[in-house]
Parts: sequence; structure tokens; C-alpha cells
Amino acid sequence: MSDEPIRQREDVEIESKATSLPEGELARMSDDIVAALKTVYDPEIPADIYELGLIYRVDIEDDRSVKVDMTLTTPNCPSAAELPQMVENAVAAVPGVSSAKCNVVWDPPWDQSRMSDEARLVLNMW
Repeated sequence: MSDEPIRQREDVEIESKATSLPEGELARMSDDIVAALKTVYDPEIPADIYELGLIYRVDIEDDRSVKVDMTLTTPNCPSAAELPQMVENAVAAVPGVSSAKCNVVWDPPWDQSRMSDEARLVLNMW
């Protein structure tokens, strides 16, 4: 996607159950999936969902399907209906991904400590 190096967050589990895919291909897909997630923004917050800490887990399967576990800032989030679909569309557009499914999870609950420094800077939360 981009030539810039992708910084993966330590608190996001990116796992592969794909034993038949070459290691280099998995690394590229992981980076491209993170880059795709960084294009998704909550319409009410000017920081991407990855840097906000809303993404908890990404699983890449042998058939190149991808499952994403994410949360929302609150159970009453006005974007609750659209954000998971936006995630699925962004991840499904990554070259090599056969399909994408996004699950909304509530455990652990999201709080501001999950935000990266980049998100804090964008939101003037220093």
C-alpha cells in the first residue's frame, strides 16, 4: 500500500493461523492490513481507529480470510453500525485478502490509555 514503514502496536494481536502462506507474504499482509485499518476513522473523532486503540486482534487464516476484533469507545457509539462495515471493506481491499469479518467485542472495555501518542497528539490530549 504505502512505502512508509508500518509501526505495529504492541497491544494489538496480529496472528496467523496460515501455515501454508510464506512468511514474507504474511508479513506483507500484516503490514498492509494495519495500513488499511489506519484509513478508517470514527466520523466523530479525527484519529484513526488503529491509533485510537479500537483494534484488539487480527487473525489471518490459511484461506487468506481475515478476522478482526475491535471495540468502540462506548456501547452507545453513534457509529456502531457503520464502523465494523468500514473495517471489513478496508481489510477486504488489501491485496491477497480473500474476505474480511469484523467482530465488535467489549472485553476489555476501551479507555483512553489504549490511545497511541499519535492519537493523543491529534486530539490535543497531552
